[in-house]
Amino acid sequence: MKFNIKKIGIVSLSFAAAVLFNSCVGDLDVTPIDPNLDTPEKMLTGTEAYNQLLAKCYSALSVSSPDGESGDPDISGIDGGFGQYLRALFYMQELPTDECVIGWNDQTIKDLHGLQWTSSDVFVSAAYSRVFYQISLCNEVMRQIGKAPNSSDATMQQYRAEARALRGLSYLHAIDLFGNVPFMDENSEVGGSNPQQISRADLFNWLVKDMEECAEQLPANPEKYRAGKGMAYMILAKLYLNAGVYSGTPNYAKCAEYCKKIIDLGYKLESSNNYAKMFCADNDQVLGVGHEIIFSVYQDHINTQGYGGTTFIVNAATGGTMAYYEMGLGGNGWGGIRVTPEFVDKFSAADRRATFFTDGQSKEIEDIGNFQSGYAFTKFTNLKADGSLINGSKMSDVRPVAEAVAADPTDKDAAARLKELLKDVNSFPDTDFPVFRLADVYLMLAECQVVGGVSGIDGVAKFNEIRNRAGISSITNPTKQDILDERARELAWECHRRSDLVRFNLLTTSGYIWAHKGMNSNVGTAHAVDSKYNLFPLASSDVMSNTNLVQNTGY
Repeated sequence: MKFNIKKIGIVSLSFAAAVLFNSCVGDLDVTPIDPNLDTPEKMLTGTEAYNQLLAKCYSALSVSSPDGESGDPDISGIDGGFGQYLRALFYMQELPTDECVIGWNDQTIKDLHGLQWTSSDVFVSAAYSRVFYQISLCNEVMRQIGKAPNSSDATMQQYRAEARALRGLSYLHAIDLFGNVPFMDENSEVGGSNPQQISRADLFNWLVKDMEECAEQLPANPEKYRAGKGMAYMILAKLYLNAGVYSGTPNYAKCAEYCKKIIDLGYKLESSNNYAKMFCADNDQVLGVGHEIIFSVYQDHINTQGYGGTTFIVNAATGGTMAYYEMGLGGNGWGGIRVTPEFVDKFSAADRRATFFTDGQSKEIEDIGNFQSGYAFTKFTNLKADGSLINGSKMSDVRPVAEAVAADPTDKDAAARLKELLKDVNSFPDTDFPVFRLADVYLMLAECQVVGGVSGIDGVAKFNEIRNRAGISSITNPTKQDILDERARELAWECHRRSDLVRFNLLTTSGYIWAHKGMNSNVGTAHAVDSKYNLFPLASSDVMSNTNLVQNTGY
């Protein structure tokens, strides 16, 4: 279901502010789009109205404002780009790792890769606020559905389950990024006292139970872009994959159980020919049962205009001597994110996933502020699977005209022709962000077998299916390191890397060093950082305003 972001304002969400935390997060507001329709009692008069209400929970993953890129963000005090959910998640999960460096000087942005952020870091606070805004939004949708006269109808119950699954996704991010967090559910008092803090272990147990119940209420084959059993099972698999971190007790057997449930739903690994299709402008064609993408966040160049999501990823990955149209863009990129040489070295020459742009780029990162220092990575593009632009223009037509304009900027005929070829192509991609893929399920099964010692599963065979699809040979007896490296190659820039390095105890230790880790560019020197950086701090403003909260150790 492609929710039209421009139409979501049919149901005003100003009432959501009432359920947000009475602390830092509680000061965040949702601007009503139509001031004449400012209460749920006026608007929630039929099942379709609740569908529109639920749509806000989905759209809040795509955009920071219901009014598009020029509108006021949902959360006050945070830049609409920095505070967009997927961009904030990318910053937290990719920038502290070997998979990504960023060259900008935006406030404290470089502290993320340097593993030296503080409790007042604006980017950490943006991620924290966005996650809990989303949780509060889902809680309120569940609360409103529970009060509806027809709340027991099957359709309404599915809507409630969808909101519950989306809340589960955000609580998964909360437990992973922040550990012991403020807790509220749909039964919490609205506008009451500050929320209590829940321990990471207790949140793990609550979330497992909540997602187990939720999964039973969701469809096995959901409409596109909507939550189904596969999404709930993925959240459960992820929880159990990281159970040793979250609860103190590893449980790979349960992770394998939910991985098998996902496979049994009928999701299929894409062919080698279709691999790149999962990261391009028409990747909705490989979404859903029968395909590889289990759940994705909708993006398009009209309805999700904003500076987060794949808009950020594609534009920030484009710079230097790269031709913007080769990435499917209508104008120059932002020149920001690249990969470290240690990440590059994980790929063999035969690996089809090694989509590095090297022309004019140095492999080593001598100057982190220079986009051409470090290889660019072109995994995500705004091209269609056939290589054409979103308006249908073929690259074979665009390329010579663009080159003619570059050679002679005064050639008015070539410039006019290029303008026509790029008509309706802008900097806002149609490329959806794949939150969960079957390839991750295969690699989780491999880890369950190799690291967790779970028997009776075909994890190694699944592991080699992933490798063979990429054009590289099988490994008969993969090691723990092989599993981690394969996850890096396959799931790069999909917001898993930090969690993986924490689980393998490599994010902060000297067991694995990459360029500028801890702001140390001397890769040959063992350099650990404080173990407190395995967790992000709670937003300091929230801790100061809510006496129920205790800050994470070391901050």
